[in-house]
Amino acid sequence: MMTMFNSIRGIVSAKSSETVFLLTGDIEWEITMPAGDIQGLAMNRECRVFTWLYHREDQMRLFGFTEERRRSVFFELIKVEGIGPKAAIKILGGISKDELERALEAGDLTRLEAVPGLGKKTAQKMLLALKGKLVTVQDVSALSSPYNDLAEALTSMGYDRRTVIEALAKADAAIDANFSGAEREKLLFKEAIVFLSGAS
Repeated sequence: MMTMFNSIRGIVSAKSSETVFLLTGDIEWEITMPAGDIQGLAMNRECRVFTWLYHREDQMRLFGFTEERRRSVFFELIKVEGIGPKAAIKILGGISKDELERALEAGDLTRLEAVPGLGKKTAQKMLLALKGKLVTVQDVSALSSPYNDLAEALTSMGYDRRTVIEALAKADAAIDANFSGAEREKLLFKEAIVFLSGAS
């Protein structure tokens, strides 16, 4: 999903239960964030916030996250029917990424329904739409930046994200170490497609 501003680095000038104000030079940014992310930010200290600009004819709002992977989960959540940006922020404020993934993988509707802002119907939609699509922290940290780009490209083609990560790992192990840079990326993409075709 496109972001107009990837991140903003600034001084925390004010914060509330849902909003953080970041001062960068003469500009003070108002950013809506999950409660847990806000709690981790110290007043009058510099921080980096990964952002996404929500823009409609009648409103414009900046959403933010202390970690890039938290923003990735947010993007997955707002793809679910019935979950808008504000609801996604509330959900992320009520459950950690790892706990959310465990609940989805286990089909634990009771845990999902206990998250503030989630009813039974929306929890069921989340389960159907997101099971297998959220990647563990370990999976993400095991991939370098170029691999993350490849993972995004393959996921956008309709492949399950977890399967994509596994395919890229297999492709990486199969490719000669002498290949590097853009050449290696092309080979990784090609080999991953081969593994994904065999898995489908």
